[in-house]
Amino acid sequence: MGEAMPGSTVPRRQLGRHLRELRTDARLTLKLAARKLEWSEAKMWRIESGLTSMRGHDVRTMCGIYGAPEEVTEALVGLARESKARGWWHAYGDTIPEGFDVFSSLEGAASRMSIYRGDVVPGLFQTEEYARITLRAAHPDADEEEVERRVRLRMARQSLVTRVTAPPRLRVVLDEALLRRPVGAGTVMAGQLRHLAEVSKRDNVEIRVVPTDAGAHWGLLTRSFTILRFPQGGEGKETEPPTVYADRYTGDLYLNRPDEIARYDAAFAGMRDTSLSVEASRSLLAELAGTHERG
Repeated sequence: MGEAMPGSTVPRRQLGRHLRELRTDARLTLKLAARKLEWSEAKMWRIESGLTSMRGHDVRTMCGIYGAPEEVTEALVGLARESKARGWWHAYGDTIPEGFDVFSSLEGAASRMSIYRGDVVPGLFQTEEYARITLRAAHPDADEEEVERRVRLRMARQSLVTRVTAPPRLRVVLDEALLRRPVGAGTVMAGQLRHLAEVSKRDNVEIRVVPTDAGAHWGLLTRSFTILRFPQGGEGKETEPPTVYADRYTGDLYLNRPDEIARYDAAFAGMRDTSLSVEASRSLLAELAGTHERG
């Protein structure tokens, strides 16, 4: 097991999160797990905090003690292989199985997110009907059971938005073009846009639309992305470094170098400046919902 390497910390942090969850599910304290592994508690804490890279053999040993399923074990071994990468591009079907959700635990730990979408409505705000259609399109070879499993997972993720304790603050910028693009029947799009208008009334959610007449804007260069920021610790420092996540057709991109974060922050600020106000955006959502419904 080596020390933390320069570059993206995301694979290590995600590996540590999943190992901590497995230990908790196995009803093992940190002290008892350390004793079973014949490691120090300090070493266990560094692993679970994502502060050190790991060998696949050690991950398999931990998963064995925690009773992890084989498919989870293989996914975590894949994460361990990626933990020394200088940056991280997670290609589907590479070292980590496509069905293993790397992003959701990162999303669940965030206290603030800045989201730009120019293609589809963000998963956190999708209606069940809209999610089902977009997931079928994204996974054309999946059977109905697999599509429904993905729909259920997407719907479950949305509890983040409405949770009672410290829900994340969400700033969202959407391109008007995606709101005009039909997805399924007109009633599906109408329901989706009305849902966006309703959820935008929450205190922790801001939804703005970049109008078509804004012309060329940052999103044409960046494409869709999410900037995640994390809670502050006792000294006022973020518990984890900010991270940019961008999902692409053949894989996911994770960035957390300060210069990368700064560029995406600037892009998001630029798009937000050219977007409609929250109130005007909500009115446009209602107007477009009526347009879709009338066909």
